[in-house]
Amino acid sequence: MNALTELFAENTLLWVLTGVLAYSAAAIWLRNRGVLPESVRVSGPVLTLRTLRGRVFLNRLAAPKRLWRAVANLGLGGALVAMIGSFVLILSSALSALRTAQPSAIQQPQNFLIIPGVNDFLPLSVAPEIVAGLAIAMVVHEGAHGLLCRVEGIDIESMGLVFFTLLPVGAFVEPNEEATQEASRGARARMFAAGVTANTVLTVLVFALLFGPVVGAIAPAPGYAVGEVTPESPAAAADIAHGDRLVAVGGAPVETADEFEAALADAGETVSVTADDGDGERTVEVDRELHVIGTAGGNPLGVTIESEPVAITEVNGESVATEREFLAAVGDAERATVTVDADGAANATVDTETAEIPIGAYALGVQEDGPLHAAGAPLGEPMTVVSIDGERVRNNDELSGALGDRDPGATVEVVAYGPDDERVPYDVELDPHPNRDGGFIGVSVFPGSSGLALDDFGVSEYPAGAYLELLGGDGGEGATDGLALGGLTGSPLGLVFASLILPLGSLFGLPFNFAGFTGEMTNFFVVEGAFAALGGGTFLLANLLFWTGWINIQLALFNCLPAFPLDGGRILRMVAEAVVSRVPISDRHAAVRTITVSSGLVMLAGLIMMIFGNQILMALGLL
Repeated sequence: MNALTELFAENTLLWVLTGVLAYSAAAIWLRNRGVLPESVRVSGPVLTLRTLRGRVFLNRLAAPKRLWRAVANLGLGGALVAMIGSFVLILSSALSALRTAQPSAIQQPQNFLIIPGVNDFLPLSVAPEIVAGLAIAMVVHEGAHGLLCRVEGIDIESMGLVFFTLLPVGAFVEPNEEATQEASRGARARMFAAGVTANTVLTVLVFALLFGPVVGAIAPAPGYAVGEVTPESPAAAADIAHGDRLVAVGGAPVETADEFEAALADAGETVSVTADDGDGERTVEVDRELHVIGTAGGNPLGVTIESEPVAITEVNGESVATEREFLAAVGDAERATVTVDADGAANATVDTETAEIPIGAYALGVQEDGPLHAAGAPLGEPMTVVSIDGERVRNNDELSGALGDRDPGATVEVVAYGPDDERVPYDVELDPHPNRDGGFIGVSVFPGSSGLALDDFGVSEYPAGAYLELLGGDGGEGATDGLALGGLTGSPLGLVFASLILPLGSLFGLPFNFAGFTGEMTNFFVVEGAFAALGGGTFLLANLLFWTGWINIQLALFNCLPAFPLDGGRILRMVAEAVVSRVPISDRHAAVRTITVSSGLVMLAGLIMMIFGNQILMALGLL
């Protein structure tokens, strides 16, 4: 019994499936007892609510027929382009999944379901906004089909909503089949493309509101936004938690993350920090301790972090508690003797407790045909860079500073230690840096010193300003500097693309997935201007707009897949009929059927490979 309880406690999907089965049994019992009205139909967990009450409204709305036909023709053109794009995307994604030995998080089966709490990228905290956005998207999609039916003179048999248990997962319009067949091919194509067109138009309107007045009224709150707290760190010991804003160091207010880090660097081994959790401020004393929180493979110290950090206790025989003390103990020497707390490294691998190692910027690899490679550095081997033209380099920041002060084209001496611990100088002609001013030697560098990511406090920043800027707001100067998506903020299409991938941010190099202004995240933002009167309601409105736009564009793209019974499959059939009608083929119906069925099978195979391709190949022993 205990094992069963633990299984349910650890598996949200199992709870969901149990609830679905219970709901299905109750709904079928009510149907068999004749309790449900005729307008409600039940098939397992799927419930449909049918009505004709919206027909009068659609008849009135359909009056400007030329306008709706013009809009539908534009949408039809866009749907054809999206059909081709989605076909190519599915196939390329399937091939990519087959070539990948380890499936990514987005390829997990539960992450193809738009169910908050089951999908890893859709938290329960935004379930109301997601459900509302899904309901709006479905109603608009099917309502547009119904509208074009009336514009083209096609009668409607019934219309309504589809629920999976209590979640609205669809809507439907049932046109009269005979009237549909009698309509022209163009009329049918416009009707089939109407849903995709309506979802696209709604996305444009929703995102225009979001990127404009709503996000424009939101600003980053002052202080350092705590996105994560390292386990067993000094901050964790002082009860600093995710969602806190650190607003003062040693009693002096800090407005930005840079000010916090500068104040912390100047503080001693024990520092007083004021934290605001949204309900009030509290001041805590933090006893700092220098930890290795991450490591690069093959680092000179031979430490591998698995979960909990490892403490560095001494450098050259001097006790150190902060990164500043670490660098001071190293001084200008290229090598230093480093001692770690091996007894406290229960979840880490430590080759030796004390070792003399080179201290510098740790290059993970040399770029092929890059400046350092051209100077003779071997490929495929990490190295520790300790100086640039005689200027001492002890970590990645100092390497960036040294190269930033030098012009591309200049020749500098780069001194580095390789895996064999041999000191080798290279005469390197600098290339222009791809992302900033200054020179580039052609290496990718691990953050920290000598392949060790060092931290003496234990928090990481939630980039509230950067995410706000990716939504079209003002995140402050340099908010998106260094972010892979920072270049998307310069155009409306870039903002739309950024919004679509923000919930999957960790897959695109962002430190956190953005699910909206929810929970503790609202502590990192403030509402200004005319929207200030709404307070937290502004965040709710922003979330509703964000998820409505996100779901609408996903629904539009999904319906563009050229597979029956999706809209894309129906449009493909119209296109195939138009093409085949001009070709001298005896059995045109069979040719159209071959085209549509083949496309549908290819799409189905592609989707299966995207989701289960790795598992299938592993089961067959091919991976």
